[in-house]
Amino acid sequence: MTKKNNVELDEVVVRFAGDSGDGMQLTGVQFSDTAAIAGNDISTFPDFPAEIRAPQGTVAGVSGFQVHLGHVRIHTPGDSAEVLVAMNPAAIKSDLHWVKKGGTIIVDVDNFNQRNFDKAQLETNPLEDGSLDAYNVVEAPLTSLTKEALSDSGLDTKSVTRSKNMFALGIVYWLFNRKLDVTLNFLDKKFKKNDVIREANKKVLHAGFAYGETIEALPSSYTVLPAKMGKGRYRNINGNTALAWGFLAASEKSKRELFLGSYPITPASDILHELANHKGMGVKVFQAEDEIAAVCSAIGASFAGDLGITTTSGPGFALKGEAIGLAVMTELPLVVVNVQRAGPSTGMPTKTEQSDLLQAIHGRNGECPAVVIAPSTPGNCFYYSYYASKIAMEHMTPVVLLSDGYLANGAEPWKFPSVAELPEINPPIANKKKDKFMPYARGKETLAREWALPGTKDLEHRIGGIEKADITGNVSYDPENHEKMVKIREEKVRRVANFIPELELEGSNEGDILVVGWGGTHGTLLTLLSQMSEEGTKISLAHFNFIYPLPKNTADVFSKFKKIVVCELNNGQFVRYLRAELPQFEYLQYNKIQGLPFMVSELVKEFKKLI
Repeated sequence: MTKKNNVELDEVVVRFAGDSGDGMQLTGVQFSDTAAIAGNDISTFPDFPAEIRAPQGTVAGVSGFQVHLGHVRIHTPGDSAEVLVAMNPAAIKSDLHWVKKGGTIIVDVDNFNQRNFDKAQLETNPLEDGSLDAYNVVEAPLTSLTKEALSDSGLDTKSVTRSKNMFALGIVYWLFNRKLDVTLNFLDKKFKKNDVIREANKKVLHAGFAYGETIEALPSSYTVLPAKMGKGRYRNINGNTALAWGFLAASEKSKRELFLGSYPITPASDILHELANHKGMGVKVFQAEDEIAAVCSAIGASFAGDLGITTTSGPGFALKGEAIGLAVMTELPLVVVNVQRAGPSTGMPTKTEQSDLLQAIHGRNGECPAVVIAPSTPGNCFYYSYYASKIAMEHMTPVVLLSDGYLANGAEPWKFPSVAELPEINPPIANKKKDKFMPYARGKETLAREWALPGTKDLEHRIGGIEKADITGNVSYDPENHEKMVKIREEKVRRVANFIPELELEGSNEGDILVVGWGGTHGTLLTLLSQMSEEGTKISLAHFNFIYPLPKNTADVFSKFKKIVVCELNNGQFVRYLRAELPQFEYLQYNKIQGLPFMVSELVKEFKKLI
């Protein structure tokens, strides 16, 4: 065995790519979990087709998973990879642009044949035509070596071949000096009822690790030391799981039982799945027959005194519009989660976008205001689902929570908070009074009406979507009362600005350029800020989590910069909203609508042009 060098790295990006049936998502998750447990900061980017089994061997069927891990703080999944594992020619064709020149590409050479070239619409063999000359290519016969390792396992050929992702993972574990324990424990749990499959996958994982040790095409291994992170208990968490846990915390803190009415839709379904695991905590989960039934059931639960939640993506959010209007009219708390994806219509279900913002603010009939907030990292999805619940219950209003596919599926290390760190939630629960109960009498500061729970003596009141009379809540067709109630409902939402944090800048409080973003673009924009500041540019970042209403100091922040550039993954929706709300400023914009997140390099190039 040749003794190999070990090289220490501050950060590295690894990408796995292959057919949707090759287990690339599982492989990527195992590698990222191992990195997180080893103490690295990480950010992940799953990138997969919408079809359950996309056409095998085609570019459209390629499933990818990118992991950025580091000894330094990591805010993005990385622009390009130092290592690509490509299971077939289609993966090379679709993902080569993600790899840095000089990077390492590990290919399953067994799949590089004419049949697969035809499927990938390649006229020549990329291993022979010079297109990979700028890379260190490792031609590893992953399929045949997997078959050899499991020749005496008794498994059928299909089951054996499906284990090759563990061989590839073993090579990568060797390449980055990772222990196999995390994945071995995972396999023990996943296949605890199938000894043959469990032991086969473990054997192949060890075989891949041993292959990495012996192959001469890998002259070095690499070490990425743990990152310096605050003390505490951490776990690797994705945005959907964090959202679910935030709702659990809000339910516990408010002493209101949690009800989720939902209909499965990509990429929001995992929130439903996660909350269904916590029925022991009093969670009630209802998978409705459609989106309309889902949101209406949540409103019914809210009327009954529960924290009512409904989850969906863009197409489902459109269907929920009328019922959200019902919650606005009845002034009941409701949290509507929209995990945005590329549209319109079915669009690209597994690709991320920020194109539902104007729908969230304006997309209902009549004057129908609702609070709109947006998380900005997978981890802080926990806090913003908590804040959404707090605002909905304390202000008796629907809250739209705009996540996106990038946050939903991406993951990062997340520090468990203590219960004491979370702000109190004090819903205005109505109590039996000496005087007659008036259902639309309001608190002075919030203008929120009281939450009268059905079945409470002397708190009987009318409920429904027809206009209410001020104070009494009786049905009213009076023109002046309608105008008054419209303005009260709008002012009630506007006053939420008195209860949310002011906008905080990252960077100096004044300068040449202010980058403005919202939602899931935060990590990329923060990295842009870091890179350009190091080059001497006077640049700052204002990233919005509270969108409607805007933080009270927004105009003051904007006034201290020469240029304001709004960056978002749509055709310019937030910038249109800002022009309407704060027309005294001039806004530049940079937009991307490809179903992909921003890359730091493209932003740096664009901002240098701007300068």
